[in-house]
Amino acid sequence: MKIHEYQAKELLKKFGVALPAGRVASTVSEAKSTAEEIGLPVVVKAQIHAGGRGKGGGIKVAKTSSEVESISKTILGMNLVTPQTGPEGKKVKKVLIEKATQIKKEFYLGVVVDRAKSRFVMMASSEGGVEIEEVAARSPEKIFKTWVDPTVGLQGFQTRQLAFQLGLQGDAIKKFGNLALALYRFCVGSDASLVEINPMVLTQDGDLLALDCKVNLDDNALFRHPDLAKLLDPDEEDPNELEAKEHGLNYISLNGNIGCLVNGAGLAMATMDIIKLAGGEPCNFLDVGGGASQESVTEAFKIILRNTKVKAIFVNIFGGILRCDILANGIVAAAKELGVKVPLVVRLLGTNVELGKEILKKSGLNIISEDDFAMAAKKVVEVAR
Repeated sequence: MKIHEYQAKELLKKFGVALPAGRVASTVSEAKSTAEEIGLPVVVKAQIHAGGRGKGGGIKVAKTSSEVESISKTILGMNLVTPQTGPEGKKVKKVLIEKATQIKKEFYLGVVVDRAKSRFVMMASSEGGVEIEEVAARSPEKIFKTWVDPTVGLQGFQTRQLAFQLGLQGDAIKKFGNLALALYRFCVGSDASLVEINPMVLTQDGDLLALDCKVNLDDNALFRHPDLAKLLDPDEEDPNELEAKEHGLNYISLNGNIGCLVNGAGLAMATMDIIKLAGGEPCNFLDVGGGASQESVTEAFKIILRNTKVKAIFVNIFGGILRCDILANGIVAAAKELGVKVPLVVRLLGTNVELGKEILKKSGLNIISEDDFAMAAKKVVEVAR
């Protein structure tokens, strides 16, 4: 789950991360009064779940109250387009008003789960202020990493080594250690899967501040953090993904034209891969789970068909817990109820598969039944074209 920058900073502050003074505002008048309380100059920052806000005109410096007013008026309500939003952009409903900082040097500091090593890895770079992917592509030797043993946590020698590699000196080394340790404690305490401070800045006064930050929380751990679950902003989420969650479906929107309805996350990913291999493009990931009912299958079809790009649907089911005859009845009922016009390519294997195929055959619907995985993918790509 992604959260806004201002929300992330409120959480990080509780763990002792040093931050510039700031407060979120929803109106122009609120932005102006906040700036006057904090003290000018300030930075007005659009709050959306996307990076590259500055490039899109969503981050600007205001030196006077009138500038705060005019900038806030421009940013609030704007449709901000960045490299991460896509051409459709995102509407800005809030801005973060933050005290401007006299920057001496910018750095990058992040913590992410390394799934291969089953532990957090802390990454730092002297190339702050730009996307870390650019640094990795251009100057990978400037990204320094240290892996944290979960049994002992982040150690002082690790933070000092990173500080030396960043070229920090004197009191800045200790301040970096405190900031890095606070960041790690936040990750563990909040079940965060990713935290990025970009940039982390060394000010002219010698302080180390988290000037911008991005936080992703582990959805699967939110049951332990009901307070964090409340930070979800529905306006920033895909409405189809939110609705899918309500019906116990795992759905992620993609950019293709072939809808996917599959049971099991592994099979769903394999289905998307084989569609790509056959020359097609999946428009979604959708796992109906092992205990799907006729109702959940109907909801899955509804969500898939809301995408006007869908030209065909690939239903790929391995019936173990979920019997093929029950699934077939669900497919037929859903297709008739919704008046599905696009071709359906259905691959059923497992419990009661012959009965399931017979139900599909007698339905009178435009259904192509295929047992072979690769051939089914080939057919759905063909009919989608």
